[in-house]
Amino acid sequence: MDFWGHLDALRSVLLRCIAIVLLLAVVLFSRMTWIFDHVILAPCNPGFPLYDLLGRIEGLSLFMPAGINAQLSDIPLINIHLASQFFIHISTSFWLAIVLAFPFLLQQVWGFVSPGLYDGERRGAGRALLGGTAMFYAGIFVGYFLVFPLTLRFLAEYQVSASVPNQIALDSYMDNFLALVLIMGIVFELPVVAWMLGRSCRLFSIEAISPGFSMAGPEVIFKFTPISLAMIPARVVFPNPGGPYRSTWSNASSLAFAASINIFRFSFAFVCPI
Repeated sequence: MDFWGHLDALRSVLLRCIAIVLLLAVVLFSRMTWIFDHVILAPCNPGFPLYDLLGRIEGLSLFMPAGINAQLSDIPLINIHLASQFFIHISTSFWLAIVLAFPFLLQQVWGFVSPGLYDGERRGAGRALLGGTAMFYAGIFVGYFLVFPLTLRFLAEYQVSASVPNQIALDSYMDNFLALVLIMGIVFELPVVAWMLGRSCRLFSIEAISPGFSMAGPEVIFKFTPISLAMIPARVVFPNPGGPYRSTWSNASSLAFAASINIFRFSFAFVCPI
């Protein structure tokens, strides 16, 4: 296939991706009121599943104070811009459409790039696509049911002074909601990416990083490599100009934990030839 043939194939892929996202966005737009009431704004309600779970296990842990569920209240939101609700209605429809269409988008991208790969590079592609989809939705699940509700409750109740009440704007709520949930979905893709890199090259091998270092046997113990490689996405995903080194190290440790799950599971892939 010549250059123009590749462009035509790429155009077809892009058109199909855009079409499915637009179709889902229209459907979601028509049901957005129900989605906001029962899904997006659910963490503001004391009856959210995570809060019920914390209420059931209260007193069983030293870190879980008694009566935590009874102390929660609704978190009211306000709108301070005239057109905010309209634009949030549209943008949220598109973001949710992309999340729902993720398996289709991933399949379309793979269908475009796979003809240019060697047979060895295609090995395990089915498991990678399935694993990537599963890990993405697992990250969305964790972000929605765990990370965002805890972050919301902490920040909504945090005050520098009792004379400064918190009034949370809808724009701020949606920015944090989408950022945390989608970032968790992306972060959970790291094990799949590391697994694919581990099969295609010896990127994580210590010999590749330190040629003078010899390693006897297939046992691989990584102490610094995950942290080093996680520094780059940690700095991009979690920028914090106020404290660059401290925030980067802590967030890199979190990302490295997710990558280490894959490294532990597929450690022999790094020292075995393709």
